[in-house]
Amino acid sequence: MLDEPVSGTAATATTWLLLEQPGPWGPKALTSSHLDPALGRALETAAQGTGVRIALIRRPGRHADPGTPAVRQVYVAHTVPGNVWLHSATTRDPHRLLGLDFAALGAGDPRSFGVALDGRPHRGGPLALVCTNGRRDRCCALLGRPLAAELAASGTPGTWEVTHLGGHRFSPTVLVLPYGYAYGRAEAHAVKDVLHGIQQGRVVLDGCRGCSAWERPGQAAELAVREAVGEYTAGVLSVVRTEGAAPRWEVTVAHADGRRWRVRVAQGAALPPRPESCGVSVLGSPARMDVVSLRELRTATALAS
Repeated sequence: MLDEPVSGTAATATTWLLLEQPGPWGPKALTSSHLDPALGRALETAAQGTGVRIALIRRPGRHADPGTPAVRQVYVAHTVPGNVWLHSATTRDPHRLLGLDFAALGAGDPRSFGVALDGRPHRGGPLALVCTNGRRDRCCALLGRPLAAELAASGTPGTWEVTHLGGHRFSPTVLVLPYGYAYGRAEAHAVKDVLHGIQQGRVVLDGCRGCSAWERPGQAAELAVREAVGEYTAGVLSVVRTEGAAPRWEVTVAHADGRRWRVRVAQGAALPPRPESCGVSVLGSPARMDVVSLRELRTATALAS
């Protein structure tokens, strides 16, 4: 296995909308599954530019076509610190998702989820979403499906298979909601530790790819601050400013207690060249986020900035 840091490689979304869709998934699951492709296209259009990312989920296990379920599970989670939430609902008609206010969901307002789907705050524990979309990349089937099955067999609540999360070369990949932290090269015992930590309001850093609420430089910066100061409490760090453009950024990370840090992040290339996924034979150099420097800002400087 080629050593490549996973920090700053998570998918970006302020809000995740999850719809249960059993059966096989194609490479672009919203339009290549047993979900009505016209509905899938309409949902993609509705979510575009809102910060909402839509994914399909299914329960772990064999995926011979079981037919369309009468009732489907739906979740929506907002991942931005200070307003993190997870709501759930069931529906007999997935077309009702078109009644959602996607811009509001992306901004952290769940009210349309209640109106359109009679959704309510989720009363269970966190969700562990394991990417198993083998038609997108076979790594996710070969490595993700056994992980999801092991978690489910061990009684780990909130385990679902999910469509494309990105970063196939880090398979198995897992997204944990509601806080939106993604993990790579995951093993069952590690995922259980992550879920236990989230239930206690704590973020596990081992294998963490970043929080989906932030763009990738911000993901790397936030994790670097957590590592540097030993801060593991969920929801207390926010990326409040990102200046610059590829390949260099200056990211300001703020703590809920008023402290701030300035983090310099540089985009590099993962070397030596490697396949970027199981389904690609051509070697490439995937972009990586490298933290160049990190310093705490004095209070006066922070206020002036």
